[in-house]
Amino acid sequence: MYSITGITGKVGGEVARALLNAGQAVRAVVRDARKGTAWEELGCDVSLADMNDATALTAAFKAATGVFVLLPPVFDPAPGFPETRATVEALRRALQAAHPQKVVCISTIGAQASQTNLLTQLRIMEESFGDLPMPVAFVRPAWFMDNYAWDVASARDTGIISSFLQPLNRLFPMVATADIGRIAAELLQEAWIGMKVCELEGPIRVSPNEAALTFATIFDRPVRAQTVARETWETLFKSQGMKHPMPRIQMLEGFNEGWIRFEQGDASRLKGRVALKEVLQGLAKRRE
Repeated sequence: MYSITGITGKVGGEVARALLNAGQAVRAVVRDARKGTAWEELGCDVSLADMNDATALTAAFKAATGVFVLLPPVFDPAPGFPETRATVEALRRALQAAHPQKVVCISTIGAQASQTNLLTQLRIMEESFGDLPMPVAFVRPAWFMDNYAWDVASARDTGIISSFLQPLNRLFPMVATADIGRIAAELLQEAWIGMKVCELEGPIRVSPNEAALTFATIFDRPVRAQTVARETWETLFKSQGMKHPMPRIQMLEGFNEGWIRFEQGDASRLKGRVALKEVLQGLAKRRE
């Protein structure tokens, strides 16, 4: 039995479907019973647990062969990341009490970075879970190709995609959520000792200019990328309702300046199978 948190999201859903396709038993960990219905119909056990409720999480993880951990996203964290620290502490207590055979966590490229940024939340998780008494694997994926979902309408309707990743011709490591889910499901079914880090990117690196050209092919119209000027970021994010935009700004600067990067060498890095065009085609189809 594999307990899957974040199952109602893209990555968690990919993990669960891969396990089900492999004939494995899956326990869907959800906050809302209504969101568990679809998984129950697929044959999953359903366990209700808020990600800050250590008691409920312990019950959800009990007798599990493996637990998949995906932190709830906090895009506008308060200073010091108190929201994430509370969730990590509840998860740690639950994992210690339930003692599953293994744990696979989604972390991030650059989790090792010492500079504070939005991804520091995943470093907090790694530091907390690194000494758990069962085998733990941290999957550190690159920038999600699926983030281009925000640009589908603009590419289709105006021929422009706005890019915070800069310069526009730089090749950035990216990966499809389908590959992240597949790799996590495979890890859950493997055996290892202690703690390990698995870094993951797609088959080739991608520039914002190449993403625009890919959209142009899909929509059969000219599409170009344009930068979002750095001096506008804080005002823009606050206008969108963010109260604490600096962690997000620092994350984007980390990608652009290169200090958010993979820690291990190329030889040890995992490569996904899904190319950018396949991801963008899927995103465009869902927006029709």
